[in-house]
Amino acid sequence: MLKATVNSVEERDEEQEDEGDEELRDGGVPFYINRGGFPVDDETWERMWRHVARIHANGEALGKEIRGATDLPRYSYLTNNMPGVERFPLSFKSQFSGNHFHHIVLGLHIGGRFGALGMSRREDLMFKRLEFRTLMDLVQEFDGAYRGYWHTLRKVKIGQYVSHDPHSVEQIEWKHSILDLDKLTKEELRKELDRHTRDMRLKIGKPAPPSPTKERRNIMGSPLRGPSSPIRRISRVERRPSGEKKVLEQKASADMNGYQIRV
Repeated sequence: MLKATVNSVEERDEEQEDEGDEELRDGGVPFYINRGGFPVDDETWERMWRHVARIHANGEALGKEIRGATDLPRYSYLTNNMPGVERFPLSFKSQFSGNHFHHIVLGLHIGGRFGALGMSRREDLMFKRLEFRTLMDLVQEFDGAYRGYWHTLRKVKIGQYVSHDPHSVEQIEWKHSILDLDKLTKEELRKELDRHTRDMRLKIGKPAPPSPTKERRNIMGSPLRGPSSPIRRISRVERRPSGEKKVLEQKASADMNGYQIRV
């Protein structure tokens, strides 16, 4: 135990000494670590990666989380011109050998059938045909695929439908429903997924926020109308015939006279 402590102290001292020397030599600027010019040699690459690993210790885990998320906007953009296809984010959290892994795909819904598109090294973890009648069937299919690679599915996060307008300012709901598979029975999971399906159907009827392009067009108005020709609104009195207007004036004066007599 004492030997291990001494070794760790020595390693820490060496690391601090290296960092101190690096700051003295390079002025604390990591870019100056490259003294060999271009192309960068292997030793310089190793020193730079050691510096990155020391500052961002969880960088590898973060990269695994966003690997699938970076490809998701591509699929939603490519399917924008398919108004009959509804899209929603569908993400999974699995566990394997004590480590947790995150993966996200684009769920699809058309004609009462569910499917999915995504990116993965395993085909059955990224692509599902539009053949599942319920959202529960789609989630169970992914659960079986994960089990085939010795992964245990822990959580499922489902978002709302994504707008087809590429200029929409509507924010994407990534986590409308968060389902913990360890705490839910199969029947409870089915009820939650059916509830989420109803919520998504209700959102279809709601109008999305207008895009900035449409708002700008409404503010600018018609290009044929000049700035010096304001719109003149015709009142109801002006639209009436002249005879009708005289009758109204006489009736008003008679009422006024009657009011004065009563006083």
